[in-house]
Amino acid sequence: MNDAEIIIVGGGAAGCFAAVTAAERGRRVLVLDGNDRFCHKLSITGKGRCNVTNDCTCDTLMQNIPRNPRFLYSAFSQCSPQDVMQFFESRGVALKTERGRRVFPQSDKAADIVNTLLAAMRNAGVQMKLHTRVTGLLTENGVCAGVQTADGTQYHAESVLLATGGMSYPRTGSRGDGLRLAESVGHTVIPPQPSLIPLETAEHDPQEMQGLSLKNVKLTVTRGKKNVFAEQGEMLFTHFGVSGPLVLSASCMMDGTQIKEYLLTIDMKPALSEEQLDARIQRDFSVQLNRDLSNVLRGLLPASMIPVMIRRAGLQPDMKIHSITREQRRQLCRSIKDFQLHPSAMRPIAEAIITRGGVSVKEVSPNTMESKKLPGLYFAGELLDVDAFTGGYNLQIAFATGFAAGQVM
Repeated sequence: MNDAEIIIVGGGAAGCFAAVTAAERGRRVLVLDGNDRFCHKLSITGKGRCNVTNDCTCDTLMQNIPRNPRFLYSAFSQCSPQDVMQFFESRGVALKTERGRRVFPQSDKAADIVNTLLAAMRNAGVQMKLHTRVTGLLTENGVCAGVQTADGTQYHAESVLLATGGMSYPRTGSRGDGLRLAESVGHTVIPPQPSLIPLETAEHDPQEMQGLSLKNVKLTVTRGKKNVFAEQGEMLFTHFGVSGPLVLSASCMMDGTQIKEYLLTIDMKPALSEEQLDARIQRDFSVQLNRDLSNVLRGLLPASMIPVMIRRAGLQPDMKIHSITREQRRQLCRSIKDFQLHPSAMRPIAEAIITRGGVSVKEVSPNTMESKKLPGLYFAGELLDVDAFTGGYNLQIAFATGFAAGQVM
């Protein structure tokens, strides 16, 4: 049987949530996915722990969405983070809230979230079909009337929801199929870029400190004279540049096509002013006047960072403390408080946690997620031109947009 009232293309978080929502309203739903399993990306999100949502207010949600947040206001009003939590808890998944209001299953297993979604679909009578890649949309009398698959099979329906994801993690099925389908019926697609992505740097200093994780540092990103990002938190030096939560969030605010116009500045000791840091260094120096600089700094900096900082300050590792001038000491302070890196590239989009860009939200109803260009066609999740910082916000977008569509299809 190739007919259903609703066809959902894409069995990820948004598609599955929409399927349950619609089927529990009594609608006949068919979910098609080109993968060999449903919710593949969801099963690896949060390093396999699955940051389900963020236990925050709608206003906080909006503050963590750098592009088109107002478009999502109606969807969040219909399906809040607390509604998502209730959905899973009422089906037996115990949840916990960690630092930054991030919500995870208590088991720390994404599989619990995936299995619960699949069970909810089965219980609601949703038909599910894998290994079925949709390559075209069917229209009749100006209305979306179904889909066609790669093998030429046609599936007819009253409504079609595209929830195919963006272009990050292509091995999970996010190959841009939904974007091409949207374009084929006249939708504007904002060119996809990576977001929540590590950055490569022109400098080789990060390679020397590869594997070093920093906590409680401040990262500032500027473009010319404009400050585009400034936050305190954690980051990581890698063989190609920088990564970690701060860098991923900063990447949301950067244009990958103009990446070399930005400057990264790291304050390694944001709790101390330059004067306070200088006083701290003076105290360390005063009791070790005859030791080498590289040895004395071990109480202040991680071992792998010491050679880099000394070089940046224009000093030598074997300098005796008693020979260091006031200006040289100040230069060391500035190197620690004002550690600059020049990004040379974003990592490939396949490594991005999410995709920025997608179907223009100007052409989609914010209340229902229905296309303004082709009645009967709906969109949900990462396919839309909305993306958020790390912390469970992107999955909340997926669930809320899927719910909004599932309520009306």
